[in-house]
Amino acid sequence: MGTVRTLSLLAALLALLIAVPPFLDLSWQNALVNVLIASLFALAFNLLAGQAGLLSFGHAAYFGVGAFAALHLMIAVEDGLAFPTPLLPLAGAAAGFLAGLVAGYFATMRSGVYFALVTLAIAELLHSLAPHLAGTFGGEAGISSMRMPWGGIVFGSMLEVYYLTLGWVVLCGLGLWAYTRTPFGRLTLALRDNEQRVRFLGYDAHRSKVVVFAISAMASGVAGSLLAISNETANYSLFATDVSAQVVLQTFVGGSTVFFGPVIGAAIFTLFSFLVSDLTRSWLFYQGLIFVLVMLYAPTGIGGILYGLVRNRRQIDWSRLAWPALQSVVGGLLVAGGVVFLTESAAVLFGQDYAARRQGAGALPAYDLFGVSWNPVGVLTWLVPAILLLGGVALLVTGRRQIDGVKGRRDAPTAEPAPLGGAS
Repeated sequence: MGTVRTLSLLAALLALLIAVPPFLDLSWQNALVNVLIASLFALAFNLLAGQAGLLSFGHAAYFGVGAFAALHLMIAVEDGLAFPTPLLPLAGAAAGFLAGLVAGYFATMRSGVYFALVTLAIAELLHSLAPHLAGTFGGEAGISSMRMPWGGIVFGSMLEVYYLTLGWVVLCGLGLWAYTRTPFGRLTLALRDNEQRVRFLGYDAHRSKVVVFAISAMASGVAGSLLAISNETANYSLFATDVSAQVVLQTFVGGSTVFFGPVIGAAIFTLFSFLVSDLTRSWLFYQGLIFVLVMLYAPTGIGGILYGLVRNRRQIDWSRLAWPALQSVVGGLLVAGGVVFLTESAAVLFGQDYAARRQGAGALPAYDLFGVSWNPVGVLTWLVPAILLLGGVALLVTGRRQIDGVKGRRDAPTAEPAPLGGAS
């Protein structure tokens, strides 16, 4: 029944993804393409980190390899090779799989922090070598190509690229989900939970981890190739540490314990950067703050919280939970407002423009923020964020206590224990 419900929700979401984009402008279509690519990359990463328990800090290596492989094939198509444009991601899949086999063989010889460091070192090695390998990676400028028409489709508009990306993301996402339902997918979970027991059962744990690593790298290569097709260019920055870090943040904020949880994190972070990056230079700080707060107070991620609510929906007293939940939401918004006010004020007061204004003024000049002029030494300027923060924290603490009380009543035993020696 749970599988049917999940597939129904995915079908409804897919219907929206198919029907809505033609009514959006070019910027939103491009943003949705980036959301889809980030979602596939996060799902591929979570197959390794969430399912197999192998935390990779260098998964950008296979994302970038897939992008360059697709671009080289695009160049060959430009030169006359008869290859369908919709199948270009196959080049990224093949390159990612081969790179994953080689890198995974060495990386999976170690586990834990040593595995993470080896994967990071491999990605940094590619990041350092790529600018010097002009024939393969195009040097510092990178490689560019064009999408060629095929089957009457020009692939010149972003909407056509969107539907191509959507098809591949759905295909690969369902393929990864089906993989987790196979016996080898169950073995992947066993490797995460108790590798020693897997060895005692007669399985080759190292070889199994190499296969999982290669499959994850293959899907990452598809995601990279889709980015290359969308942008028609790529450079060595795809191997950078921040690309690997971004997928880690997206996966764990979305929830690595739920298969489609990373999609939530990828969508939130990608749309957040699309909407906020033009408004403030501090948007990366806000992303990092979101990650820290989620890890501290919701370690299962947003997807884990939603899954728990859905799973226990019949046992939850929603009438008692509604008011404390609303309190928590309002408290969170107030705290967010206070943090944003302080962060943006600090960005202005310690910025170069304000420093130049201060040199010509006898006192600290007022600064504009949110359409209002604020006095840096005025009481009201710092009273506003203080009220927002204190009020928000008070509401959060009160709401959390009430929610814990509702949970305590739900978990309390409702029947008297059977007498000793009674029938079970």
